[in-house]
Amino acid sequence: MTSPSDWIEHRRGDGELLGWMRPHGDGFVVIDLLGRECSGALDWFEAETLLDDLGIGYLADAYELRLENGAWLRVRITEVSTVRVRVKRDDWGDITVPNVEFTLSFPPNDVLRPVRATLDQRGHPT
Repeated sequence: MTSPSDWIEHRRGDGELLGWMRPHGDGFVVIDLLGRECSGALDWFEAETLLDDLGIGYLADAYELRLENGAWLRVRITEVSTVRVRVKRDDWGDITVPNVEFTLSFPPNDVLRPVRATLDQRGHPT
């Protein structure tokens, strides 16, 4: 899938795409670069402001990919377009680990989610 023709691109000052605004009634729904709806209907200015505030930093966060067997694998995003999203197994920067990549259709929907922090018995992130 590519982005629907009624999605309106929003770019920051240097031309970098931040996401889209989809017309909805008298307002606009904000859609991020992963194709996720990030708001209800907002006016034009509020939608642009939300996209500016979201930025693109969330693309550098860790995510989890649901594998065919139902297990979740920690991954990092390497490429995002309206055609595909590419991710790789999170290797924590270890160059000796084999690179394992996955290509997902856009939007990736329920197969890709932000990492859900879990805590050990002492309350520390695992």
